[in-house]
Amino acid sequence: MSFTVAIVGRPNVGKSTLFNRLVGKKLALVDDTPGVTRDRRPGDARLIDLKFTIVDTAGLEEADAESLLGRMRAQTEAAIDEADLSLFVVDAKTGLTPVDTALAEMLRRRGKPVVLVANKAEAKGSDSGFYDAYTLGLGEPTPISAEHGQGMLDLRDAIVAALGKERAYPPKEDVAVTDVDVARSEVEGEEDEEPTYDDTKPLRVAIVGRPNAGKSTLINRFLGEDRLLTGPEAGITRDSISVEWDWRGRTIKMFDTAGMRRKARVTEKLEKLSVADALRAIRFAELVVVVFDATIPFEKQDLHIVDLVLREGRAAVLAFNKWDMIEDPQAVLADLREKTDRLLPQARGIRAVPISGQTGRGLDKLMQSIIDTDKVWNKRISTARLNRWLEQQQVQHPPPAVSGRRIKLKYMTQVKARPPAFMISCTRSDALPESYTRYLINGLREDFDMPSVPIRIHYRSPDNPYESKKKR
Repeated sequence: MSFTVAIVGRPNVGKSTLFNRLVGKKLALVDDTPGVTRDRRPGDARLIDLKFTIVDTAGLEEADAESLLGRMRAQTEAAIDEADLSLFVVDAKTGLTPVDTALAEMLRRRGKPVVLVANKAEAKGSDSGFYDAYTLGLGEPTPISAEHGQGMLDLRDAIVAALGKERAYPPKEDVAVTDVDVARSEVEGEEDEEPTYDDTKPLRVAIVGRPNAGKSTLINRFLGEDRLLTGPEAGITRDSISVEWDWRGRTIKMFDTAGMRRKARVTEKLEKLSVADALRAIRFAELVVVVFDATIPFEKQDLHIVDLVLREGRAAVLAFNKWDMIEDPQAVLADLREKTDRLLPQARGIRAVPISGQTGRGLDKLMQSIIDTDKVWNKRISTARLNRWLEQQQVQHPPPAVSGRRIKLKYMTQVKARPPAFMISCTRSDALPESYTRYLINGLREDFDMPSVPIRIHYRSPDNPYESKKKR
């Protein structure tokens, strides 16, 4: 069992830069603006030969408990309490401040191991700040440069000394070894079978929507704790934070993302970074829940977000949040269903669930819709069934004749799932109108029960063996 380390310190001392250095990826947003990080962000860290869980936290500041800064401080204190060790980062370049002294006192009161880290030690004039760190009474500071990767070996040694070798290097668990090599097909869809859905596989779900739609509140309700920072202020979430929990025995990994405003309104560099992080979360996820504010649904940006998710090939579920604030639920629900069908024709049959992140209403129904939609997104159809279906479609509605020549669809197969994609061999594929492709997609949705997920159809014309002779 590995240990957990929390990175703490006042704003803008380089905590997120150190976090990115230890996880080996640029997961946390980094900017010169103080206070970029607001939520706790966990990650899998590796430092030389140490492996552990690292938690990036918001900069600690004195503030009223009900304010945004106060709620950020509460999240950081919770991370300290849950961690086995804290890396207390100070800025050797600018020296100590009264906030550093107050934080050192707070860490001492908790009685947990602390490693004092003097970051930016490569800067000119950092020696005075480094020696000032001794006055905090937390032992010898470890000089590092998180940006340039200097001092990492010394940091490893300091962590081992603080935890002890037995805790830092837990014994390896025995792993059963077998000499049986189970062969797996490397060609997707090689066998013409329809595999069953694996309901034990972990599921990655991204929660997206406009600012202040209630995304973080929804995830906190799922978890049953105030894991993510919430409040009436719009745009609290900046990083895409992942959390794991179990739903009916299945591991669900959810990604909370920053609110996505219209592109024209996004002018600040930090918000652009947050939106880019949210887009990465959408591409990484298997299913995306688009959270609508039920009191002001179907804003233009809501429709843009749904369209973006579908163009990325992800399965989508709509969640109409803040349902506890609706006065006439039946009438509003009927209106929302009509608008969903009319405004989102590209997502015909998309599942939409009224929920309340505050009260927990509808969350089980939302999770069931997520699982049902994921089943469709992973669906595979045998080639034999597809070709029988294709023949029937052509009988009912033949492809149009272009320039007096009929187009013939000869053969159809599914080339991939996630999302479902099909290849059709046909004559003159370049002349087939887009309307006929929509006809086939709608037929697939209806006849094979594939609502809401994006469906791709590609065409391929067989090579003409006499083409080269014609040119001669």
